[in-house]
Amino acid sequence: ACISLGSKTRAIGNAAKSQIVTNVKNAVHGFKKLHGRAFEDPYIQAERAKLPYELQKMPNGSVGVKVRYLDEERLFAVEQITGMLLAKLKETSESALKKPVADCVISVPSFFTDAERRSVMAAAQIAGLNCLKLMNETTAVALAYGIYKQDLPALEEKPRNVVFVDMGHSAYQVSICAFNKGKLKVLATTFDPFVGGRNFDEALVDYFSEEFRTKYKLNVKENPRALLRLYQECEKLKKLMSANASDLPLNIECFMNDLDVSSKMNRAQFEQLCAALLARVEPPLRAAMDQAKLQREDIYSIEIVGGATRIPAVKEQISNFFCKEISTTLNADEAVARGCALQCAILSPAFKVREFSITDVVPYSITLRWKSSYEEGTGECEVFSKNHAAPFSKVITFHKKEPFDLEAYYTHPQEVPYPDSRIGRFTIQNVGPQHDGDNSKVKVKVRVNIHGLFSVANASVIEKQSIEGDHNDTPMDTESSSKNQGRDEELDKMQVDQEEGVQKSQAEQQNQADEETENAGTETKAASGEKQDQPSQPKAKTKVKSIDLPIQASLYRQLGQDLINSYIENEGKMMMQDKLEKERNDAKNAVEEYVYEFRDKLCGVFEKFITEEDSNKLTLMLEDTENWLYEDGEDQPKQVYMDKLQELKKFGQPIQERCMEHEERPKVLNELGKKIQLLMKAVEAYKNKDEKYDHLDPAEMEKVEKYINEAMNWLNSKMNAQNKLSLTQDPVVKVAEILAKSKELDSFCNPIISKPKPKIEPPSDGQSKANGEHNGPVNGQSTTETKPEPAKDNPQQTKPPGEMEVD
Repeated sequence: ACISLGSKTRAIGNAAKSQIVTNVKNAVHGFKKLHGRAFEDPYIQAERAKLPYELQKMPNGSVGVKVRYLDEERLFAVEQITGMLLAKLKETSESALKKPVADCVISVPSFFTDAERRSVMAAAQIAGLNCLKLMNETTAVALAYGIYKQDLPALEEKPRNVVFVDMGHSAYQVSICAFNKGKLKVLATTFDPFVGGRNFDEALVDYFSEEFRTKYKLNVKENPRALLRLYQECEKLKKLMSANASDLPLNIECFMNDLDVSSKMNRAQFEQLCAALLARVEPPLRAAMDQAKLQREDIYSIEIVGGATRIPAVKEQISNFFCKEISTTLNADEAVARGCALQCAILSPAFKVREFSITDVVPYSITLRWKSSYEEGTGECEVFSKNHAAPFSKVITFHKKEPFDLEAYYTHPQEVPYPDSRIGRFTIQNVGPQHDGDNSKVKVKVRVNIHGLFSVANASVIEKQSIEGDHNDTPMDTESSSKNQGRDEELDKMQVDQEEGVQKSQAEQQNQADEETENAGTETKAASGEKQDQPSQPKAKTKVKSIDLPIQASLYRQLGQDLINSYIENEGKMMMQDKLEKERNDAKNAVEEYVYEFRDKLCGVFEKFITEEDSNKLTLMLEDTENWLYEDGEDQPKQVYMDKLQELKKFGQPIQERCMEHEERPKVLNELGKKIQLLMKAVEAYKNKDEKYDHLDPAEMEKVEKYINEAMNWLNSKMNAQNKLSLTQDPVVKVAEILAKSKELDSFCNPIISKPKPKIEPPSDGQSKANGEHNGPVNGQSTTETKPEPAKDNPQQTKPPGEMEVD
């Protein structure tokens, strides 16, 4: 994940990584954690001191990256930077698949908050991608692990619990998942967002910087280029120490002030140096086990992924905690991307994938707060607890007379690695009192969606209309009078309702994986539950009408659509610029390639096809072009290079053609000669009354003979003329002409000579009978074959035909 911005173009990915040291200020890397954060965020300020490129505050208060691009200062939002990377990945996929790519699944760390997730979604939009799901990295790993396993316990059996430990470049995540056949459920996720491979590199960098200060009197931290080189060398050393316990050297040539530096380190020293980091491995493991309420003996296996889990001391810590061997069956670098690809295939209608349901969790508990209509108080309620199943919806009932605001925030700010606990404010509009001036009953559906984002999905007001006169007023009155006893009652009513919804929806979710139907279930059950409480008088009939209410959402750190659109436009311009620059470079390279290739051939294969005088002229011309490329022609528009190439080809093409004609001519002449001989033989056979040709028309055969003689004369005259020429002269007859002559001969003579003899047709009756006999069993077979297929595919669940068609 690296972007290098230059004076003419952008390099992205591997190409950019090689420029990190040479283009220090404009090579952007390690930007994943800048998403969705304010510039003043303490984490951003701490990062800012370490990064070689410059961070700046954007007009909306978020983080921007300041670089020089196309020879001018530019400020890019972090969403634009990630957008560049995603657009490059899109292009890579498209060129590999040879088809357009739009749908994708993108992974994010499980500890990302709503603001960070929305920021990544915006980056996908900028890259022209439709993100089907933002998937937690550890969940993606679990899917990659589980979907291929054939031996998972059946649904009614005790699930298999697996721990996934992922320590990557900058963060550490643990998740515990329960697997059954065709299903995975995340039980708990824990994390330390600030420990990863780079912290181990940092420890080495600090150690060697200090050593070089005393040993060579060098202040490494003041020189960004030297610091980056030291980082790269320390990363290599760390990897070597993972495989080797002996003393290993660190040598860097021309490090600073033309000095070569050297030092050494071994694994034991390294582990001592990183003791504080290694101590941070265990707490998330312990917390995950506590949250999942599991003992060590309940764990089936521990799977590790991520580059930093290759460090022996990290493995040892994990292994010691669980008192069992750890498993390294997953590809440490690709497991997350593979999980995303599988999830994408599951979500796409174009692929048939084994049924696999995934239940993720909410990483932080979420609370709603609102102003209460009594006195000046506020009401609040935790709607999703930590590790609650997701995606999930709940319905909450409020009793209100006017529009009201719901404020969503993270319940325990200290648990969230983000300085602001706000998620957003949702205003439920168009709420008014009932006809009798009573409070309206407002049902609000809150949900955590497939991306792990919280929202107030919809709100509706329940209007009750009496049908049989005033019978209905009495219960309504008693309800409202009990409500008016005080604020506490209103709050209680709300919470009871909500609890009811929770229990119902949890029960529902166990029965049905389909979240949407489950929401409907919760809603109708809650509603029917309330209605049953009321009928104290059997005669009263009420008609209930539900009206949807508009919701105005103001989300914390949300990018406006206008801003995203301007970013999309910018990305388009940059892609165009890259394309033009690539075409210009290709045109320049084509000239250079032609010069070298032609010069070689002039002394080789082309030598005998050009006079010495012309050869000297052309050699001189090629030399001049080469010098021009490195002087005035170093940086010219594409058209100039194209013209230059045409100019060279004007001289080179005839020589190339003479050589090619000389090589190809004997072969095609020979073929034409053979063709003429064969046709002459056929004519001869006809004249000798051969029965093979006795049905042919004499007049037609005369024409054929005449045509063959003409072709033979043409061939002989051309060959004689060609033999008189030297190799340095242009040929009299070209290969294309000979091939055309050959084709003419074929198209004129062949239809006449190969005309079939008339046949006697068999009776048609028998034929149709034979056909019938033949087709019968085939049709029979096909029907018997196709019918049982759905059953074969899916023995456990027989699907209704409607569903099969959709599939």
